[in-house]
This record gives sequence, structure tokens and C-alpha cells, in this order.
Amino acid sequence: MNAQGSSNCCASKAKQLHVAIIGSGSAAFSCAIKAAENGARVTIIEGADVIGGCCVNVGCVPSKILIRAAQLAHQQRSNPFTGIEDHEPKIDRTLLSHQQISRVDELRTAKYQNILKNNPALTLIKGYARFSSKNALNITHADGTEVTLLADKFLIATGSTPTFPKIEGLQNTPYWTSTEALFEKELPKSLAVIGSSVVAVEIAQAYARLGCQVTILARSTLLKSEDPLLGDRLSQCFEKEGIEIINNTQVTRITHDDNGFFIQTEDEQVLCEKLLISTGRHANTVGLDLDVVGVRTDGSGAVLVNEKLETNVSHIYAAGDCSTIPQYVYVAAAAGSRAGSNMTGDNLKLDLSIMPAVIFTDPQVATVGLSEGEAENQGISVISRVLEMENVPRALANFETDGFIKLVADKQSNKLIGAQILAHEGGELIQSAALAIHNQMTIEDLANQLFPYLTMVEGLKLCAQTFNKDVSELSCCAG
Repeated sequence: MNAQGSSNCCASKAKQLHVAIIGSGSAAFSCAIKAAENGARVTIIEGADVIGGCCVNVGCVPSKILIRAAQLAHQQRSNPFTGIEDHEPKIDRTLLSHQQISRVDELRTAKYQNILKNNPALTLIKGYARFSSKNALNITHADGTEVTLLADKFLIATGSTPTFPKIEGLQNTPYWTSTEALFEKELPKSLAVIGSSVVAVEIAQAYARLGCQVTILARSTLLKSEDPLLGDRLSQCFEKEGIEIINNTQVTRITHDDNGFFIQTEDEQVLCEKLLISTGRHANTVGLDLDVVGVRTDGSGAVLVNEKLETNVSHIYAAGDCSTIPQYVYVAAAAGSRAGSNMTGDNLKLDLSIMPAVIFTDPQVATVGLSEGEAENQGISVISRVLEMENVPRALANFETDGFIKLVADKQSNKLIGAQILAHEGGELIQSAALAIHNQMTIEDLANQLFPYLTMVEGLKLCAQTFNKDVSELSCCAG
């Protein structure tokens, strides 16, 4: 049953474990559901106007809607088939924004609000929580009133917030974060993006495909934390679509007036109508008074956890973007579920050794396991191969041959240890590579598997075959 908070919520039921969760996103709800399944009663505390956290409200869901809409607009403007005439799409950004909001509302209701409504073990309190003692939270409601909540176990799942670079003049301008970019109702003529990682490249391409002139300003290069080939080849794809990329640049000053934004770098000035700042995120832990209970954080404020999602304080756990685990919603959900299990007597670990990841550009960037550079840094002798997508029959049939598949294997055992993919719908391939790594398959094992023809995932088999043969000499079905 829902509750908005009262002094009655502070009384503990005898012999029933009470779990308090700060936050209401994926990690929080996964923990809540699992703890309730195991017999605990759970109180969720959320200070924001809506529940559900970043992914459903301002992250994964609305961004993928925008990206898909932009892809369809791009295909109308430029498709690879000679018998279908290209035309300029008519785009109503206001209607698209309303559709995004509507689907977000639907999913938030189905996956969060209805779970609260239908699970009597879960209670929601609206307010901001902070630790006041080892087993107590002070919760401040919107009207300024406070209550104290006592609990046996705690989960910190407060998510993250955008990090902004220290650039002269930036704070005095109406720049966008990803939230404003995702839900903006008018399409600007030009957009500059400061940033070069996941969110930056996804939104940059989406706006370009909707008809906006886009410039990316990267301190280094695109996707600098990935295998260099991924960023280099994605940059080529972007430039082919008319996206300007300024690499290795430092923005020194930003001003804004009726003409737009003036972005001064060390070498040039960029003028644009709108500006997106997408330079990373940091943990939402300020204001929790973690020092009161001695919970340790890293230099950026993220809560330090072990593989069981435990903090250094035995009854306090953390999961999701506010902790030191990778910032992916499916990782947050898995972490929250394991934390809920461990709070109620289990001893589960979160294994992040094989973690697939997808960047939803087009072509998509998909990775799992170790890159060649990461493996060599760990002292692992490796062998790798790169298969251009023009060697994959389905890519040829689709007339979409941008990108490649790269497989990395341990040189001594020939076991697959990593995959890096740049391909249209590349995200649909990566889990097969993850399963191959999980099952310790060798390159030969993968090459000898049966893959259906014509599929994009057949590219994994073809790439595995390149370790020992020239695939250009094979018949159409890879053999």
C-alpha cells in the first residue's frame, strides 16, 4: 500500500526485517522486489516529483525513441535502394516530444507505480533522506516537515547527475543537458555538443538526422575509452552524414546572446543556436550525510561497494549509478536484485567480468570482454582479427556495410576473451559473443557453430573463421 509518510511509518513490525531504500530507480525497485519476495517489508524514499529514476524518465526510454525516429527520418532522406525515391521528411518535433512523454508515462506506470500499488510489502515515502544514525534516516518532505525512519538494512540507490566542465561563462548560458535535448519541442538549426562519449554521440547523431547541423567538440577523440578503431570508424560514419567533429580541442570560453552560443576554443570559434553539455555524470551522494555512519566513497563521491554490493558498513548496501559499479541500467537492476537477496540472508555476487554494452548510434557500437589493449595491459598475449562488414552477406543484402567485427582471443588457449563491433544493429550481435566468452569457447568452437543465413550475427562465425582462413574464398553460407 502506498504511503506519503507519517510518524506511523517509523514503527517496526516485530520479527520482520525492514529494508529502507533511498531512491526509486531500477536498482531500488529490483532490490525492493527481491527483498519483499524474501519476506522483508520495504520502504522506498524518493525526493523527486516522479519515481522510476533516470532510465525510464530521462534516459534509456526517451533517448531510444528519439534515436529510432531520427533513423526513420534519415532513411527517408537517404536510403540505399535505387528503386525507392528519397524525399525530405516532414518533422514535427513537438508531436515527437509528446509521443516520447506518453510512452515514458506508460512505462513508469506499468513498471513502477503499479508495482507499488500491487505489492503490499512496499511503501513509498516522498521526501529527501539523510542518515542521522546507524539505523535511522531523517526524511524531509516538500512542505519542510521531517520524520525519522528506523530500519534494519539500507540500500543507497540515488543515481547520478550530469557533471559540467569548468568553462568560463558556461553557467551564465541556457545550455542543455541530455534531459532538455531529449524533450525539446522545437528543432534548432544548429547544435554544438561538448562531449564525446555515449550520450553525446547518441544525441548528436539523432539531432543531425532530424535535420540539425551538428558539431561535436571532443577534448580527445570519440569514444576514447574504447578500442581506438571504434571511435575512428564511427567518426568516419558521422562525417559522411555531415556531422562536424573537432577533435583534441579545449573550450576556453562560452557566451550567449540573441544570436546563439559563441564557443571559443584554443584555435577557433563555433557559433550555434543550441548547446548540449554531455561530459559525464557523477554520483548523487551529497546530502546523504554518509559520514555520520562512516560509509566510504571514492574521489568522485561514488559509494564504494564490493561484489556483494556491500559498503564498508555491514548493513548498508549501494547499487546503481551512485556506486562504483558501471553505469548501465541492467547492471543496476542486477546489482539491486543481488543486494536485496543478500540483505535477506543470501550470499550472491555480481559478476562483471563479462558485461556487454551497446552505444545506440547507427551503426551501433557493441562491446564485451577485453579489448586488445586491455588484455595486453593485463599481461595477456592475444591474437585478434577484424572482419569488415562488407564480408557479411546480410550487410550486403541490406546495402549497409559500414563497420566491422573484431574478435580478441587468448593466444595460448585460443579462447575468445573479447569482441568489439561497429555495425548496423550491432547490439543484436553482442550477446552471442558474451555467451561464447562465458562458456569459454575457442575461436574454433565459434567458427564451427551453425549460424542462420542471412543474419547479421553470422558475422561472428565469419570473423572467427578469419583466424584460420580467407573468408573471401568461402561459399555464401560460410561453411
